[in-house]
Amino acid sequence: MTDVLAARGLTRHFKVGGAFGGHTLHAVDDVDLTIGEREIVALVGESGSGKSTVARLLAQLYPPTAGEISFRGSLVTSLRGRKRQLDYRRRVQMVFQDPFSSLSPVYPVAHPILRALKLHRRDLNGTQREAEAARLLEEVGLTPASDVLHKYPYELSGGQRQRVGFAAALACRPEVILADEPVSMLDVSIRIGILNLMARLRETEGVSFLYITHDLASARYVADRMLVMYAGHVVESGPCEQVLTDPQHPYTKLLLSAAPDPWAPLAVPTDDVGEPPRVIDPEEGCRFQPRCPVAIDVCRSVTPRLADTRPGHAAACHVAHQEAGLEPQSRTG
Repeated sequence: MTDVLAARGLTRHFKVGGAFGGHTLHAVDDVDLTIGEREIVALVGESGSGKSTVARLLAQLYPPTAGEISFRGSLVTSLRGRKRQLDYRRRVQMVFQDPFSSLSPVYPVAHPILRALKLHRRDLNGTQREAEAARLLEEVGLTPASDVLHKYPYELSGGQRQRVGFAAALACRPEVILADEPVSMLDVSIRIGILNLMARLRETEGVSFLYITHDLASARYVADRMLVMYAGHVVESGPCEQVLTDPQHPYTKLLLSAAPDPWAPLAVPTDDVGEPPRVIDPEEGCRFQPRCPVAIDVCRSVTPRLADTRPGHAAACHVAHQEAGLEPQSRTG
């Protein structure tokens, strides 16, 4: 499969503590990822793991502290000139988490779609833009489009507003959509509609997706591959079904154990889950080690690197590496 979008060693640090604080927050550290043609890749993890920062780096909303981003083999991080940057942003679009705050309340919902068409599809005249906006709304399931085009965001439901966000992204004819928690603020009953929309757009429009979520069930439903993030690191990656049925990293196992079981008896959890991850001036060693039930000595001093423990399935875990017969894999070594 051809890689459409790829990142190598992607890193983003933020200075915290004021001008004289001298502390550094490691939001994203040394992330590698690829998104192929018509592929849906899920990036999962708990809040604060760095998922949204990765999306903003790929969308060029944040400059990376280190690392490279390439689009169809060409480096994006070295792009110069407004025209080249606009072309990249046309081809890599983003759909945000909150479907209300991402739309201006003072404009009808047609405005962001028409604006994107005017900026990125200059071959269209005003009448053609109106027709294309109507077609895009119907493509994302808002029918008839004539009933929606001139409504304001407050007149639509959350699911309808999120579909408008997808229509605005599609107006640019993107090749990749970075969907940042697109269903987390929607009712459970309408989440499946947005997930089905993503799967359908992959087939009809040829769009690839990075689907960011903390919901393993929705990732399993829609994604081909899964990357698991913890404290700024990708700790496991592989085919979605394989990661969920045979997880290699203790954190992935913890996520799966936290999924609610409707048939389990009611009980109050008493297990000590350890300390939260340290991402401000972190020391060497596995960042999951304080919470890990299987940590060994090397976990405290050597930061593990993502390495294949089986074909196509990788984990950043010294214990998993030992079980697979690998030597200790260090990010710094």
